[in-house]
Amino acid sequence: MYAAGVVERLKQKMPQSTFYGCAGPKLQELGVTPVIDAANLSVVGLAEVVVHLPRIYGEYRKLLRYARAHRPDAAILTDNPDFHLRLARHLKKMNVPVLYLVAPQVWAWRQGRVKTIRKLVDKLFCLFPFEEPWFRQRGVDATYIGHPLAAMVRISEGKEEFFRRHALPLEKKMVVLLPGSRAGEATRHLPMVLDAVELLRNEYDLSVVLATPKGFEQRGVLETFRERIRMLSIKVIENEAWDCMGHADLGLAASGTVTMEAAILGTPMVTYYKVTALSWLAGRWLVKVPFLSMVNLVAERRIVPELIQDDMTPRKIAESAALLLTDAEAADRMRADLNAVRLSLVRDEDPFDLAARTILDTLRRK
Repeated sequence: MYAAGVVERLKQKMPQSTFYGCAGPKLQELGVTPVIDAANLSVVGLAEVVVHLPRIYGEYRKLLRYARAHRPDAAILTDNPDFHLRLARHLKKMNVPVLYLVAPQVWAWRQGRVKTIRKLVDKLFCLFPFEEPWFRQRGVDATYIGHPLAAMVRISEGKEEFFRRHALPLEKKMVVLLPGSRAGEATRHLPMVLDAVELLRNEYDLSVVLATPKGFEQRGVLETFRERIRMLSIKVIENEAWDCMGHADLGLAASGTVTMEAAILGTPMVTYYKVTALSWLAGRWLVKVPFLSMVNLVAERRIVPELIQDDMTPRKIAESAALLLTDAEAADRMRADLNAVRLSLVRDEDPFDLAARTILDTLRRK
């Protein structure tokens, strides 16, 4: 989505330009040639990645062969540092300027990679305000462009219209479930989240909505949980996550980008995350940050509950949720804190315009 925003601005400034690479649906809609599909790289967790390494390495070799045969004027690498920093090493040998969109979170873990970034990346674009000084202090040419979501995330219709269209009662408080956009995340999280919903339903009269990405049901992710979802009277709403969050009284959200979206919409939330035991054992020694939720990292203090790994239990999710559902002062305090986070993510210039202009300046200098 972020790469598509930059490509769109670059096409406006350079109508004759062409693009290829690792592309998902949004980039493909803009005419980016999909040498490989972004969905083939979508794996989370240290142990989980191991199983998919041969396939991922095959995709990497395919993209590298294409780049060597069709040398680009510049490379815009988005996120996915284990894949892209390896690719950048070869691009630099080809004298291709490397511009990196979405700074790798080396401030959180594997900080030694900053040396690689300093050596291989000509320009690093940061989405969070604390990142630019961190990287610049370590010799990386970094620029904070603001977070694209701060300008993009908004509801598309009013609450009454939304509730009426989905047959939701206006008089009930609504809880939105956001178990993760990847199949593995949702499969790990949903059993405990659904148990928490059952505990909450025993105490409170609530509407509960499960917000899913486009195509989620077609991929069969929810098939295992369909009967349980039906028994708990949970309404599944596809491809309307921002409206679901924006109109909800509370979100139960897997730690990740969706928590930033909820923060921008001002939705009180409880965050959680669980990986395999092997990934957790390896990762706990590598991560060097005080919080695992990006909302708390940006705020530089704990403003939303974090229930990570063993702390993620149905009882703890339900207890944290109940506090925000019953204590109006606590919910309002969190909304004010979330608004402060939102304001910290905004710059005067549109992030995509700023990135595109910087890329063009870099190309001219090179």
